[in-house]
Amino acid sequence: MLKKLCEQHSTKFLLVSFTDLFGVVRSKLVPVSALEILTRNGASFAGFAAHFDLTPAHPDIVVHPDATTFIPLPWKPGVAWITGDLTMAGKLLEQSPRNRLRLQLEQERHHGRVLKTGVEAEFFLLSADGARIGDDQDSYTKPCYDQVALMRSYDVIGEICETIDQLGWQPYQNDHEDANGQFEINWTYSDALTTADRHTFFKFAAKSIAEKHRMKACFMPKPFENLTGSGCHIHCSVWSPSGDNLFVERDEEALLSNTGLHFAAGLLEHAPAICALTNPSVNSYKRLNANSTVSGATWVSQKLSWAGDNRTHAIRVPAHDRLEFRIPDGAANPYLLQLAVLAAGMSGIAHQTDPGPSEAPYFSTRFASHALPTSLFDALNHLAGDDIVRTYLGGALTDAIVNLRTGQWHDYMKSVSEWERSTTLDC
Repeated sequence: MLKKLCEQHSTKFLLVSFTDLFGVVRSKLVPVSALEILTRNGASFAGFAAHFDLTPAHPDIVVHPDATTFIPLPWKPGVAWITGDLTMAGKLLEQSPRNRLRLQLEQERHHGRVLKTGVEAEFFLLSADGARIGDDQDSYTKPCYDQVALMRSYDVIGEICETIDQLGWQPYQNDHEDANGQFEINWTYSDALTTADRHTFFKFAAKSIAEKHRMKACFMPKPFENLTGSGCHIHCSVWSPSGDNLFVERDEEALLSNTGLHFAAGLLEHAPAICALTNPSVNSYKRLNANSTVSGATWVSQKLSWAGDNRTHAIRVPAHDRLEFRIPDGAANPYLLQLAVLAAGMSGIAHQTDPGPSEAPYFSTRFASHALPTSLFDALNHLAGDDIVRTYLGGALTDAIVNLRTGQWHDYMKSVSEWERSTTLDC
């Protein structure tokens, strides 16, 4: 199958890739002339070179390409992106987020549940050095949906949209978001693994195309203290293998079915723990804890609650067939984002957790304190202490995340900011 795809698309090179725990995509450029060797042996990498909490003493990790993930690069004819299972010493690498997501999705399918998702991956277009907004005329204080600003960036936004349209993703709208220089491109939802693969590729495509235009596509949650941060809201629904949406309730007055409500409750119940995955950077909590922006709103929910079509809650139900989880941000690893939502939501279904009344604060029956974390360190402690999420992710994956991100937190704590100097120098 892979050989046929390469022939159909006149592929000269395969960009054989995997995503580590920090969301960094690692690749080797493999000539198609070596396809037989690649198919037989996979592509080997030194695991210590990526963020997996491995050492130089560990054996190589190996990507075994999955032909169903083959994506030709429209902006670079002759090259195609591909990913697949990641192994070490002949066994699936337990720290691989894509491996774990694929396995857990297969388990859920055996239980008659298929998670389908779509993401809203907001991003900034900055100057090539990342120092400022790429469009120096984009300075309106309330720029969301600004037609003129959107069209000034048409060359970049249009090419990104055309790229994913050529790939069959069915993009359906592009808009200027709430911050100056901030945009969003939406494409049609799919099963969670496909969405994660596409989300990974989308970030690569956006960055590559922006570079062509001497700009930088930035998914950092909060690059500017006075502007709205970049979220990555995720729309979710659970389906039967035969194609029935299990979130849809026959009672037309109900926002969601009991299955949908239990899923929502699971997200609320485990939100403090999964924030370590959905909001995984130090900078993430500058967005989550923002008080105001120049536009007048942060568009970040600090309420651990659910509601109908109301963007001030952690979970919004915009229609009777899905829910939107509004906490995640642009730093989220696409595979860990899906895995976090899967773990929390399916726990809610399994335990028939009650989300409580809409637009009311959610109170957990298991946790004495239940609020969103205020820092990455806080989120990591919640993750380490949530046995249900830990079991779903697997001990090796959870421990690697906690170890690596804790190290990152300690690095941050060693730094001294200009704010600290200006407020404390003369104490």
